[in-house]
Amino acid sequence: MRKIALTFIVFSVAMLILISVSFNIKTVEATDSVNYRIEHVDHTIEVMRNGYILINDTIRIVGNASAGTVLDSFHIGFPYKYGAHVLHCVAYNGSDIIGDVKFNVPLDNRMGFYAIEIDFLQPLDVSNGAENVFSVGFILSNNLLNASSSTQYVLDFPAYPSLAKPASSCNVTMFFPDSLANITITKDDGAVNRSTYEIAPLPEFTATSAAADFALTSDKLRVFSVNELTREVTVNEAGEMSGADSYYITSKEPQTIAAIEIILPANASVISAHDQFGRKFAQAPTFVGNGGVNLYRIAFPLSLESYKSTRFTVKYSLPSWYISALDGSNGFNVTLPLFLQMDYYIESASVKVTLPEGTRLLNLEGVIATNAYSLTRNIFQESITINRQGVSCLENLYPAQNILQIAYEYNPLWMSFRPTLWVLTLSVIGCAIAAVWKRPRAPLTAAVPAIAVKLRSEDIKAFLDSYEDKRKTILEMDNLEALVKKGKIPRRRYKVRRKTLEIHLDTLTRSSAEIKEKMRAAGGKFADLMRQLEVAETEINEVEANIKSIEARHSRGELSLEAYRKLLADYQHRKEAANTTISGILLRLREELR
Repeated sequence: MRKIALTFIVFSVAMLILISVSFNIKTVEATDSVNYRIEHVDHTIEVMRNGYILINDTIRIVGNASAGTVLDSFHIGFPYKYGAHVLHCVAYNGSDIIGDVKFNVPLDNRMGFYAIEIDFLQPLDVSNGAENVFSVGFILSNNLLNASSSTQYVLDFPAYPSLAKPASSCNVTMFFPDSLANITITKDDGAVNRSTYEIAPLPEFTATSAAADFALTSDKLRVFSVNELTREVTVNEAGEMSGADSYYITSKEPQTIAAIEIILPANASVISAHDQFGRKFAQAPTFVGNGGVNLYRIAFPLSLESYKSTRFTVKYSLPSWYISALDGSNGFNVTLPLFLQMDYYIESASVKVTLPEGTRLLNLEGVIATNAYSLTRNIFQESITINRQGVSCLENLYPAQNILQIAYEYNPLWMSFRPTLWVLTLSVIGCAIAAVWKRPRAPLTAAVPAIAVKLRSEDIKAFLDSYEDKRKTILEMDNLEALVKKGKIPRRRYKVRRKTLEIHLDTLTRSSAEIKEKMRAAGGKFADLMRQLEVAETEINEVEANIKSIEARHSRGELSLEAYRKLLADYQHRKEAANTTISGILLRLREELR
């Protein structure tokens, strides 16, 4: 009897606990259930300075569910054709990230859509009458923007967001780097001649594309990719800071690009631009910023050709207030913003901070917050490098990852290290010279003057003509190989044409080799240029051999498709860099003819 009573008591207590817990648990509903309505959507499209697209959707929802009901996820998307152009996405409210984003998910199992799912970090209250406002930012590639001139463009973009529920209203606004001269937006539900339009209501599962044909009043918008940005910041012994931003960009429009606009750290001064060989640009960078953005216009000495790449470096000084002293010690703290206020998209970016010789790091917490860094220690010096992929204006939403703080200790006695080392070195050299001077001297022998080879401008011109013809012949042979692989020309015709090109290439190689020897004999800068040219040519030959090797291994099944693509991209990047070096050498030789 006692066992039965004890069992009944335990069972009753368990049931009471379960019932009390069930009253305190909030109901969590699926995204597409009928527990809220979408009151309004602000759909903004901003064209960034290098042609990438920022789409920002601000959504206001009103709950109509029972008390305690929350929403844990939300879906939003575009017509499916835009999915291949989505580079980055963030869900936020103000300056706070509100959820994790899952890419390429179904939109209520409907076909023809590319959607993302937001898993809210803090589920939204959708009780009856409760309002919630949040934003979703997308970065889309600049392949959607086509330039017909330096100021006339056509943009393909999603006219409205695609939602699983209807919205009571939707306002659409477009923003551009400069004032509009004219605009025509063509879409399925009618054309407009202004940068704003609206729809009410916005049906669920809307899949409407639009094309904006517009012209700007200036050339502030240029279509190009920032493949790499390497920022090097150096702190010297006196606490002075200097920086150098090295850009590798590729044009993606049919016109030449004479100038672009870039953003530098706040309060940068003494600014100069240089090409990849270190030569200073004739025209100094011009400040064109406003509203606290440190924006500068960089004018190239030679316009960047259509669909070609170039490298350049912008050097500057930074104010001392980026460095603060720590109380009661020889400690200092460097506070450096990384990628704030970026109005263009950067595929790969890195920041390297080099500290003075003799520095001892005290704190790396600010560096660890970025999640991707490396620390390099030399004998006397340390440097920190931070790497990022896909940098854009959305980085402003991650302030903890965009403020670099480095605490270090530096003894001022290290300031005398280099001068002392130089004095010791000069003393040793002086003693060695004195010892040699006092040594008995051998009889002087008559020196035979070296015969200098005089280089004529006709030789340089002949070399340039021959080398350019050689590069065109190699390009024609590559195109011929591509045509025969695709079966667009007969094999017999291919063999005859290739034999002709090989004979012509052999003749050009011999003629350019003779002039190359003259340039080596001339010495000085010409000999140095020829050495650089040989290194670049050797690099290209090695890369082409490696490409043939991986193609053979891939065809035999020894190399996976992913590994093959990765190696091929690396080799093509090396080949492009070598070709850029050769183009620079030829450009310097042309300058000698002026």
